[in-house]
Amino acid sequence: MARREIVVIGCSVGGVEALQRLVASLPKDYPAAVFVVLHLAPQGTSVLPDILSRAGSLPALHPRDGDPIRLGRIYVAPPDNHLLLEDGRVRVMRGPKENRHRPAVDPLFRSAARWYGPRVIGVVLTGSLDDGTAGLLSIKKAGGITIVQDPAEAFCGDMPRSAIDTVKVDYVRPLKQIGELLQKLLPAEVADNGAGKTSRLRKETRIAELDMSAIEDENRPGNPSQFACPECGGVLWELDGEEMLRFRCRVGHAYTANSLSVEQSVAAEGSLWAAMRALEEGASLAKRMAQRAARMHHSRLEKRFREHARSKMEHAEVLRQLILEGKDQPVTLEAEAS
Repeated sequence: MARREIVVIGCSVGGVEALQRLVASLPKDYPAAVFVVLHLAPQGTSVLPDILSRAGSLPALHPRDGDPIRLGRIYVAPPDNHLLLEDGRVRVMRGPKENRHRPAVDPLFRSAARWYGPRVIGVVLTGSLDDGTAGLLSIKKAGGITIVQDPAEAFCGDMPRSAIDTVKVDYVRPLKQIGELLQKLLPAEVADNGAGKTSRLRKETRIAELDMSAIEDENRPGNPSQFACPECGGVLWELDGEEMLRFRCRVGHAYTANSLSVEQSVAAEGSLWAAMRALEEGASLAKRMAQRAARMHHSRLEKRFREHARSKMEHAEVLRQLILEGKDQPVTLEAEAS
């Protein structure tokens, strides 16, 4: 028998304040290791460990790759690196992005489920879109405990709502009660039966670690889709046997349907801007050619070039209206359901 001693937490928008409130409720002799992923910009330095150390009694730090796991500490994912777990140690890796992020929540949750199974407590807090849902599913399947912040209380309820809609979550609680739960749930003994050590979990964790043997493995769990990876342009494989629609490309970039929709929308808007620029530049060139034709007294050429300029500007205006109206904005699965 073993005890629950691994707590993994994922959050995004509004996460700093939520994490401060949560860690403030944990005692200094808390007998578990806490691992945190907050979506961060890849540039710059994160001061989140300092913020969390001041907010509560537990020391928080950015771990180094290979550091041993020690109870009573908070390990925070560094910018532009995934935070992963192995048997007794921390991994800090620049593996492929998942759901448009590095660090991402799902790789942490998945690695915890793989190595610690029922000894894990997974927590999803405030955040946008649905990072963390697939990882929480892995924790649930491995026998771990799943906790989600009440979406009504969260600064941004997208991540909690996605988790609730997809996973049979054990607890949905406001932040104050989550802190209490994280203390009450630890003493229980659990059977460490290796429930999390499935081939899918092993492979996806190795991909997050940029293990080339896993990336080059031709036995892919799914079928090639009609979609291209927004990150590298490779074919996205639709993963089979999943409760939620997910995709992964050959080199490991992974997307839920919602995060892929956002990336496609960003790409579409970029194409609209590029097309509008090309049309406006073409119109400017046609005007210059019309002016030159006028100076040379070529009235028919002047008229033709001015017509070209007018036509291009009309087309550019159509694109401008599409951009302003946001017609290509993604509709999330949650919005469709409501």
